[in-house]
Amino acid sequence: MEIVIRDDAAAVHRTVADIVERRVRQGAAVLGVATGSTPLGTYRELGRRHREEALSFASCRAFLLDEYVGLPGNHPQSYRSVIATEFAAEIDIDPDAIDGPNGEAADIAAECARYDAAITASGGVDVQLLGIGSDGHIGFNEPGSSLVSRTRVKTLTRRTREDNARFFDSADEVPHHVMTQGLGTILEARHLVLVALGEGKAEALAASVEGPLAASCPASVIQMHPHVTVVVDEGAASALGSSDYYRYALSEKPTWQYF
Repeated sequence: MEIVIRDDAAAVHRTVADIVERRVRQGAAVLGVATGSTPLGTYRELGRRHREEALSFASCRAFLLDEYVGLPGNHPQSYRSVIATEFAAEIDIDPDAIDGPNGEAADIAAECARYDAAITASGGVDVQLLGIGSDGHIGFNEPGSSLVSRTRVKTLTRRTREDNARFFDSADEVPHHVMTQGLGTILEARHLVLVALGEGKAEALAASVEGPLAASCPASVIQMHPHVTVVVDEGAASALGSSDYYRYALSEKPTWQYF
């Protein structure tokens, strides 16, 4: 695991965009895309590179981390709509190459199984972007989630629904259930890139990278992955006990070694 501490959010987004760009320029990348406010700056930076630096996503595929159950796919806060607006519209990816769980499926359990199988059939995700919740969740794997879980339905905690209420008119409108890639599904991606911004994520971040591996902090499962890059700003890094070492290791990083 590599912890990269940047001065501010803009620098974080440039670093994450560098990671994605490097893989995309190698051709036929499968990207795992996250929603929420954290990755939006990265998507805008990738869009700029597409327009100004000929970065093409035409040969890429993308898979969503999660989706609300029961929210129509054309609802502006469905994750399918968010990714279409904030990511796909900024680049040249084929909209048909983006897959996500169907929250309106008649058989939700079968849809979860289909989605896991579709990721596997694609050859697996090359770069998976992840945010982290203030309670340590990734995707919508809330505290208590199995560390080997697959794509499934989860009930959102009150805290998560309150955190997400900013995207709706009120907390009452936030669905109670989601379909989410499981922690075991996420761990199958070849490169995990976890992004955190602001002091509000500091405690959860410290628990995930420096605390024990525990279902009570689902993001701690990234400690089990062989290739993880954690990119954070100073606020999110403020609770890390070994931040001096992380900065030193980055400053001494071999020039030939990529994130």
